[in-house]
Amino acid sequence: MARDTTIEIPDEDLPLLERAQGLAGGTPAAAIREALRRYVETEEGRRQGYDEIVIQVAGDERRFPGVLLGEWGRAGRSGRVETFRVYRSGQGTFVLHVDRSPEWASGSESGDWLRLTQARGFVPGEATVEVVGTMEELRGRIPAEFHDRIARITERPVVEDLDL
Repeated sequence: MARDTTIEIPDEDLPLLERAQGLAGGTPAAAIREALRRYVETEEGRRQGYDEIVIQVAGDERRFPGVLLGEWGRAGRSGRVETFRVYRSGQGTFVLHVDRSPEWASGSESGDWLRLTQARGFVPGEATVEVVGTMEELRGRIPAEFHDRIARITERPVVEDLDL
């Protein structure tokens, strides 16, 4: 059931309200509803011990309340570096963020990058994000030793209340 409510906006904040309503779908109510939703989500997460996590994936940002459980990096023979980050979300799911660096290749067998006549290039880096419900679903998606360490961490509570 909708209810009429009056909200006073100071004149100096009207340009901000106009920008917000344009971004939120054209009405002040839509802008206020979105702002309230984000505020409640962020504040509830913060009170439960979560941070606002922002991840870059393919030029876009993914944002969620969560806590970083661990980060693991490894380099392959090609020189490409993979970084695995596992977060616990405010909903209790696990978020896997994998960031792969560009892979450089040269046209010579020696790998001599100083010669200007050789062909060279790279495969662009990439980042992915995946949400899974359980630690078991993470198995095989991250290095085994990293999985074992993260599994031990998840047995502890997110927030521990100290009796002081």
